[in-house]
Amino acid sequence: MTVINLPKILRDRLTDEGADAFVQILDRVEERNQQVILDIAEQKFEARLAHLDAKIDRVAAELNAKIDRMAAELRAKMSEDKAEIIKWMFIFWVGQVATILAILFVFFKR
Repeated sequence: MTVINLPKILRDRLTDEGADAFVQILDRVEERNQQVILDIAEQKFEARLAHLDAKIDRVAAELNAKIDRMAAELRAKMSEDKAEIIKWMFIFWVGQVATILAILFVFFKR
């Protein structure tokens, strides 16, 4: 609440009681104006908050979709790599068996 000093001429015309009543009216008007300003600021804040909330939801949905897509790609790559590993394991085992058979063949041939 601000302090309002009425000029002497106005205080003389209105009398002290009238001046006090006038100051009270001005105080009430100021309080109402402050409340209106706060209401407008609150409405703008809520609108901005709702806009940002919608934007966050949209970005989160995009990120979730991207994560799902990357997870599917990763699963596909892992299955390809698994098949590749099994292929090379089989080739290694065949090589090991051939080596062991060759050693046994040489050993029993003597």
